[in-house]
Amino acid sequence: MSTVHYRKLTVDDYADALALYDELHTKSPVIAGEWGKDRFAQIIHHDGTTIFGAVLDGTVVSMATLHILPNMTYEGRPYCLIENVVTHFADQGQGYGRGVLDQAAKAAWDAKAYKIMLLTGKAHDAKGFYEKCGFDEDEKYGMVLRRAPLQESLG
Repeated sequence: MSTVHYRKLTVDDYADALALYDELHTKSPVIAGEWGKDRFAQIIHHDGTTIFGAVLDGTVVSMATLHILPNMTYEGRPYCLIENVVTHFADQGQGYGRGVLDQAAKAAWDAKAYKIMLLTGKAHDAKGFYEKCGFDEDEKYGMVLRRAPLQESLG
């Protein structure tokens, strides 16, 4: 029987993370190759940012990115943003997504954050999953302002 363990991802996890990013169904392609690996390293090493992963048989099967952001209100306590929560389709329903969210929440509370926020797309109906994990949609509105796609590559 396989055992899952949870940990912070490293640059060595890039290939597994790339496979998970590809399952997010974003309208914009995921960057890959050396440019993608460099960007992944930049994220991993960004102060206040951690990507938590569920590792099963040596493969990252689920992950979530936590950003801890400095703040002036709430006695200067930080707030957090969780982004890019994804579990391989074949591994969904096993508790791995909840596990990576639990890891992210623990890190946020350990940092004395006063709140954790996330946005979820409407297309894949993940709202119920986040509600089961304790997130509440009633307190605030989530709103997005997007920039038009760039016509040229960033890299």
